[in-house]
Amino acid sequence: MLDGKSLEIKNLKEDDRFNDKSYVTDGPKLRYYYGVPLTTSKGLNIGALCVLDKQTLDISPENQELLVMVANQVIRRLEALKMIKTLEDKVEELNLSKCKVSHDIRSPISGIIGLAEIMKGEVKNAKVAEMIELLDMIQKGGESLLELADSILNQEERHVEPGENEFSCETFAKKLKELYVPQAKAKQVALEIQIFKESKAIFFSKNRLLQIVGNLVSNSIKFTPKAGKVSVVISTESNDEEGLPNTLILHVSDTGTGMTKEKKQEILSGKAVSERGTSGESGYGFGLSLELHLINKAKGSLEIESDIGKGTRFEVRLPV
Repeated sequence: MLDGKSLEIKNLKEDDRFNDKSYVTDGPKLRYYYGVPLTTSKGLNIGALCVLDKQTLDISPENQELLVMVANQVIRRLEALKMIKTLEDKVEELNLSKCKVSHDIRSPISGIIGLAEIMKGEVKNAKVAEMIELLDMIQKGGESLLELADSILNQEERHVEPGENEFSCETFAKKLKELYVPQAKAKQVALEIQIFKESKAIFFSKNRLLQIVGNLVSNSIKFTPKAGKVSVVISTESNDEEGLPNTLILHVSDTGTGMTKEKKQEILSGKAVSERGTSGESGYGFGLSLELHLINKAKGSLEIESDIGKGTRFEVRLPV
Protein backbone atom coordinates (compact mmCIF):
# COMPACT_ATOMS: atom_id res chain seq x y z
CA MET A 1 0.00 0.00 0.00
CA LEU A 2 2.77 2.47 0.89
CA ASP A 3 4.67 1.72 -2.32
CA GLY A 4 1.54 2.03 -4.43
CA LYS A 5 2.37 -1.23 -6.19
CA SER A 6 0.81 -4.66 -6.36
CA LEU A 7 2.12 -7.21 -3.86
CA GLU A 8 2.28 -10.99 -4.37
CA ILE A 9 3.23 -13.52 -1.69
CA LYS A 10 3.42 -17.08 -3.00
CA ASN A 11 3.53 -18.72 0.44
CA LEU A 12 2.47 -16.79 3.56
CA LYS A 13 3.82 -19.56 5.79
CA GLU A 14 7.35 -18.93 4.50
CA ASP A 15 7.14 -15.14 4.83
CA ASP A 16 8.47 -13.67 8.11
CA ARG A 17 5.84 -10.93 8.06
CA PHE A 18 2.92 -13.37 8.06
CA ASN A 19 4.03 -16.84 9.17
CA ASP A 20 2.88 -16.29 12.79
CA LYS A 21 -0.53 -14.83 11.96
CA SER A 22 -3.57 -16.79 13.15
CA TYR A 23 -5.09 -16.94 9.67
CA VAL A 24 -1.88 -18.69 8.52
CA THR A 25 -1.12 -21.00 11.46
CA ASP A 26 -4.79 -21.84 12.16
CA GLY A 27 -7.97 -21.87 10.10
CA PRO A 28 -8.39 -21.05 7.30
CA LYS A 29 -4.57 -21.62 6.91
CA LEU A 30 -4.10 -19.16 4.10
CA ARG A 31 -1.05 -19.57 1.87
CA TYR A 32 -1.41 -17.23 -1.09
CA TYR A 33 -1.84 -13.42 -1.18
CA TYR A 34 -2.10 -10.96 -4.03
CA GLY A 35 -3.04 -7.32 -3.28
CA VAL A 36 -3.70 -4.26 -5.42
CA PRO A 37 -3.64 -0.82 -3.71
CA LEU A 38 -6.86 1.20 -3.64
CA THR A 39 -5.56 4.63 -4.66
CA THR A 40 -7.84 7.67 -4.65
CA SER A 41 -7.85 10.33 -7.35
CA LYS A 42 -5.77 12.46 -4.97
CA GLY A 43 -3.08 9.77 -4.78
CA LEU A 44 -3.93 8.47 -1.31
CA ASN A 45 -3.75 4.71 -0.69
CA ILE A 46 -6.71 3.88 1.54
CA GLY A 47 -6.62 0.07 1.41
CA ALA A 48 -6.13 -2.87 -0.90
CA LEU A 49 -8.17 -5.20 -3.07
CA CYS A 50 -6.89 -8.66 -2.14
CA VAL A 51 -7.01 -12.22 -3.47
CA LEU A 52 -6.26 -14.94 -0.89
CA ASP A 53 -6.27 -18.72 -1.11
CA LYS A 54 -5.36 -21.84 0.86
CA GLN A 55 -3.04 -22.92 -1.91
CA THR A 56 -0.47 -21.25 -4.11
CA LEU A 57 -1.84 -19.66 -7.25
CA ASP A 58 -0.36 -18.42 -10.47
CA ILE A 59 -2.19 -15.24 -11.56
CA SER A 60 -1.72 -14.37 -15.21
CA PRO A 61 -0.73 -10.83 -16.32
CA GLU A 62 -4.19 -10.46 -17.81
CA ASN A 63 -5.87 -11.27 -14.49
CA GLN A 64 -3.44 -8.97 -12.67
CA GLU A 65 -4.50 -6.16 -14.99
CA LEU A 66 -8.14 -7.09 -14.40
CA LEU A 67 -7.65 -6.76 -10.63
CA VAL A 68 -6.21 -3.27 -11.17
CA MET A 69 -9.29 -2.35 -13.20
CA VAL A 70 -11.59 -3.73 -10.48
CA ALA A 71 -9.65 -1.75 -7.84
CA ASN A 72 -10.13 1.42 -9.88
CA GLN A 73 -13.86 0.70 -10.09
CA VAL A 74 -14.00 0.24 -6.31
CA ILE A 75 -12.32 3.63 -5.82
CA ARG A 76 -14.68 5.33 -8.28
CA ARG A 77 -17.66 3.88 -6.44
CA LEU A 78 -16.33 5.00 -3.05
CA GLU A 79 -15.61 8.51 -4.33
CA ALA A 80 -19.06 8.67 -5.94
CA LEU A 81 -20.69 7.64 -2.65
CA LYS A 82 -18.68 10.29 -0.82
CA MET A 83 -19.75 12.93 -3.35
CA ILE A 84 -23.40 11.88 -3.01
CA LYS A 85 -23.15 12.12 0.79
CA THR A 86 -21.60 15.60 0.49
CA LEU A 87 -24.41 16.71 -1.81
CA GLU A 88 -27.03 15.26 0.55
CA ASP A 89 -25.45 17.20 3.45
CA LYS A 90 -25.55 20.39 1.40
CA VAL A 91 -29.21 19.83 0.51
CA GLU A 92 -30.01 19.20 4.18
CA GLU A 93 -28.11 22.38 5.13
CA LEU A 94 -30.05 24.39 2.54
CA ASN A 95 -33.35 22.98 3.79
CA LEU A 96 -32.37 23.88 7.36
CA SER A 97 -31.49 27.42 6.25
CA LYS A 98 -34.87 27.67 4.53
CA CYS A 99 -36.59 26.60 7.75
CA LYS A 100 -34.55 29.12 9.75
CA VAL A 101 -35.45 31.94 7.39
CA SER A 102 -39.10 30.90 7.40
CA HIS A 103 -39.24 30.78 11.19
CA ASP A 104 -37.14 33.77 12.13
CA ILE A 105 -38.65 36.29 9.73
CA ARG A 106 -42.28 35.21 10.23
CA SER A 107 -42.84 37.12 13.49
CA PRO A 108 -41.26 40.40 12.32
CA ILE A 109 -43.28 40.19 9.11
CA SER A 110 -46.49 39.61 11.07
CA GLY A 111 -45.66 42.72 13.10
CA ILE A 112 -45.18 44.81 9.96
CA ILE A 113 -48.47 43.49 8.54
CA GLY A 114 -50.11 44.38 11.85
CA LEU A 115 -48.83 47.95 11.54
CA ALA A 116 -50.28 48.15 8.06
CA GLU A 117 -53.66 47.11 9.49
CA ILE A 118 -53.39 49.83 12.12
CA MET A 119 -52.58 52.34 9.39
CA LYS A 120 -55.87 51.57 7.64
CA GLY A 121 -57.68 52.86 10.70
CA GLU A 122 -55.44 55.92 10.92
CA VAL A 123 -56.20 56.74 7.29
CA LYS A 124 -59.91 56.75 8.04
CA ASN A 125 -59.31 59.05 11.02
CA ALA A 126 -56.84 61.23 9.06
CA LYS A 127 -54.20 60.98 11.80
CA VAL A 128 -51.23 62.03 9.66
CA ALA A 129 -48.62 62.17 12.46
CA GLU A 130 -49.44 58.66 13.62
CA MET A 131 -49.32 57.42 10.02
CA ILE A 132 -45.83 58.88 9.50
CA GLU A 133 -44.62 57.22 12.70
CA LEU A 134 -46.00 53.85 11.60
CA LEU A 135 -44.51 54.21 8.12
CA ASP A 136 -41.12 54.94 9.67
CA MET A 137 -41.39 51.81 11.83
CA ILE A 138 -42.36 49.73 8.79
CA GLN A 139 -39.39 51.03 6.81
CA LYS A 140 -36.84 50.40 9.58
CA GLY A 141 -38.38 47.03 10.39
CA GLY A 142 -38.19 45.98 6.75
CA GLU A 143 -34.54 47.01 6.46
CA SER A 144 -33.64 45.10 9.64
CA LEU A 145 -35.61 42.12 8.38
CA LEU A 146 -33.48 41.97 5.23
CA GLU A 147 -30.35 42.09 7.40
CA LEU A 148 -31.68 39.26 9.56
CA ALA A 149 -32.40 37.12 6.50
CA ASP A 150 -28.91 37.84 5.18
CA SER A 151 -27.42 36.81 8.54
CA ILE A 152 -29.37 33.53 8.55
CA LEU A 153 -28.41 32.63 5.00
CA ASN A 154 -24.77 33.45 5.89
CA GLN A 155 -23.76 34.67 2.47
CA GLU A 156 -20.02 34.25 2.91
CA GLU A 157 -19.29 35.32 -0.63
CA ARG A 158 -20.47 38.86 0.11
CA HIS A 159 -17.68 41.32 0.95
CA VAL A 160 -17.96 42.55 4.55
CA GLU A 161 -16.57 45.95 5.49
CA PRO A 162 -14.59 46.30 8.76
CA GLY A 163 -17.00 46.66 11.66
CA GLU A 164 -20.01 45.77 9.51
CA ASN A 165 -20.36 42.36 11.16
CA GLU A 166 -20.17 43.71 14.70
CA PHE A 167 -22.60 45.03 17.29
CA SER A 168 -22.12 47.22 20.30
CA CYS A 169 -24.74 47.10 23.06
CA GLU A 170 -26.26 50.30 21.65
CA THR A 171 -26.47 49.14 18.02
CA PHE A 172 -27.78 45.74 19.10
CA ALA A 173 -30.56 47.31 21.17
CA LYS A 174 -31.48 49.58 18.25
CA LYS A 175 -31.66 46.64 15.85
CA LEU A 176 -33.90 44.64 18.20
CA LYS A 177 -36.27 47.61 18.46
CA GLU A 178 -36.47 47.96 14.68
CA LEU A 179 -37.26 44.25 14.27
CA TYR A 180 -39.67 43.53 17.10
CA VAL A 181 -41.41 46.76 18.12
CA PRO A 182 -43.78 46.35 15.11
CA GLN A 183 -44.77 42.86 16.31
CA ALA A 184 -45.30 44.11 19.88
CA LYS A 185 -47.21 47.22 18.80
CA ALA A 186 -49.47 45.21 16.49
CA LYS A 187 -50.39 42.99 19.46
CA GLN A 188 -50.57 45.97 21.87
CA VAL A 189 -47.79 44.61 24.04
CA ALA A 190 -45.21 47.00 25.52
CA LEU A 191 -41.65 46.12 24.48
CA GLU A 192 -38.85 47.69 26.48
CA ILE A 193 -35.20 47.22 25.46
CA GLN A 194 -32.50 48.72 27.64
CA ILE A 195 -28.78 48.48 28.36
CA PHE A 196 -27.64 47.85 31.91
CA LYS A 197 -26.07 51.13 33.01
CA GLU A 198 -22.84 49.58 34.33
CA SER A 199 -22.11 47.64 31.14
CA LYS A 200 -18.75 48.36 29.55
CA ALA A 201 -18.40 49.23 25.87
CA ILE A 202 -17.68 45.89 24.16
CA PHE A 203 -18.01 45.16 20.46
CA PHE A 204 -19.06 41.64 19.59
CA SER A 205 -19.69 39.62 16.44
CA LYS A 206 -23.28 39.40 15.19
CA ASN A 207 -22.77 35.64 14.61
CA ARG A 208 -26.43 34.53 14.89
CA LEU A 209 -27.02 36.98 17.75
CA LEU A 210 -30.19 38.40 16.21
CA GLN A 211 -31.53 34.87 15.79
CA ILE A 212 -30.79 33.86 19.38
CA VAL A 213 -32.25 36.92 21.07
CA GLY A 214 -34.90 37.54 18.43
CA ASN A 215 -36.36 34.08 18.96
CA LEU A 216 -36.73 34.76 22.68
CA VAL A 217 -38.22 38.24 22.19
CA SER A 218 -40.65 37.00 19.55
CA ASN A 219 -41.64 34.03 21.72
CA SER A 220 -42.24 36.28 24.73
CA ILE A 221 -44.46 38.60 22.67
CA LYS A 222 -46.31 35.56 21.36
CA PHE A 223 -47.19 34.33 24.87
CA THR A 224 -47.88 37.72 26.44
CA PRO A 225 -51.53 38.87 26.30
CA LYS A 226 -52.73 42.29 25.19
CA ALA A 227 -51.57 45.15 27.50
CA GLY A 228 -48.75 42.95 28.81
CA LYS A 229 -45.04 43.77 28.83
CA VAL A 230 -41.84 42.25 27.47
CA SER A 231 -38.51 43.52 28.77
CA VAL A 232 -35.01 42.98 27.37
CA VAL A 233 -31.90 43.94 29.33
CA ILE A 234 -28.48 43.81 27.65
CA SER A 235 -25.33 43.77 29.77
CA THR A 236 -21.69 42.72 29.51
CA GLU A 237 -19.00 41.31 31.76
CA SER A 238 -15.42 42.02 30.78
CA ASN A 239 -12.69 39.49 31.51
CA ASP A 240 -9.35 40.92 32.53
CA GLU A 241 -7.46 37.66 31.98
CA GLU A 242 -5.65 37.60 28.67
CA GLY A 243 -7.01 35.14 26.13
CA LEU A 244 -10.37 34.63 27.85
CA PRO A 245 -13.56 35.98 26.22
CA ASN A 246 -15.88 38.61 27.61
CA THR A 247 -19.49 37.67 28.33
CA LEU A 248 -22.65 39.10 26.83
CA ILE A 249 -25.64 38.66 29.17
CA LEU A 250 -29.21 38.94 27.91
CA HIS A 251 -32.32 38.91 30.05
CA VAL A 252 -35.70 38.55 28.32
CA SER A 253 -38.70 38.61 30.63
CA ASP A 254 -42.45 38.88 30.07
CA THR A 255 -45.74 39.08 31.90
CA GLY A 256 -47.17 36.26 29.82
CA THR A 257 -48.79 32.93 30.50
CA GLY A 258 -45.72 31.30 32.02
CA MET A 259 -44.87 27.62 31.70
CA THR A 260 -44.81 24.43 33.73
CA LYS A 261 -41.67 22.73 35.01
CA GLU A 262 -42.25 20.00 32.44
CA LYS A 263 -42.37 22.55 29.60
CA LYS A 264 -39.19 24.21 30.86
CA GLN A 265 -37.44 20.84 30.90
CA GLU A 266 -38.62 20.15 27.34
CA ILE A 267 -37.01 23.40 26.19
CA LEU A 268 -33.72 22.76 27.98
CA SER A 269 -33.56 19.23 26.57
CA GLY A 270 -34.24 20.46 23.03
CA LYS A 271 -37.58 18.59 22.78
CA ALA A 272 -39.97 21.56 22.87
CA VAL A 273 -42.80 21.70 20.35
CA SER A 274 -44.63 24.74 19.04
CA GLU A 275 -47.78 26.04 20.71
CA ARG A 276 -50.27 28.75 19.83
CA GLY A 277 -49.78 32.20 21.35
CA THR A 278 -52.26 34.19 23.42
CA SER A 279 -53.81 35.65 20.27
CA GLY A 280 -53.81 32.36 18.39
CA GLU A 281 -50.40 32.88 16.75
CA SER A 282 -49.21 29.64 15.21
CA GLY A 283 -45.68 28.26 15.08
CA TYR A 284 -43.66 25.68 13.18
CA GLY A 285 -42.33 23.79 16.22
CA PHE A 286 -38.85 24.98 15.27
CA GLY A 287 -38.17 28.05 17.42
CA LEU A 288 -37.18 26.86 20.88
CA SER A 289 -35.29 23.82 19.59
CA LEU A 290 -33.39 26.08 17.20
CA GLU A 291 -32.79 28.51 20.07
CA LEU A 292 -31.09 25.89 22.23
CA HIS A 293 -29.10 24.61 19.23
CA LEU A 294 -27.78 28.11 18.42
CA ILE A 295 -26.86 28.83 22.05
CA ASN A 296 -25.02 25.51 22.43
CA LYS A 297 -23.23 26.09 19.12
CA ALA A 298 -22.06 29.49 20.42
CA LYS A 299 -20.84 27.74 23.62
CA GLY A 300 -23.30 29.75 25.68
CA SER A 301 -25.87 28.88 28.34
CA LEU A 302 -29.62 29.27 28.81
CA GLU A 303 -31.51 29.52 32.11
CA ILE A 304 -35.28 29.77 32.52
CA GLU A 305 -37.43 30.94 35.44
CA SER A 306 -41.20 30.77 35.05
CA ASP A 307 -44.46 30.68 36.99
CA ILE A 308 -47.83 29.84 35.50
CA GLY A 309 -49.83 33.05 35.05
CA LYS A 310 -46.93 35.28 36.13
CA GLY A 311 -44.62 35.21 33.13
CA THR A 312 -41.20 33.87 32.15
CA ARG A 313 -37.62 35.08 32.44
CA PHE A 314 -34.84 33.85 30.14
CA GLU A 315 -31.15 34.43 30.78
CA VAL A 316 -28.65 33.85 27.97
CA ARG A 317 -24.90 34.10 28.52
CA LEU A 318 -22.64 34.12 25.47
CA PRO A 319 -18.84 34.35 25.21
CA VAL A 320 -17.89 37.28 22.95
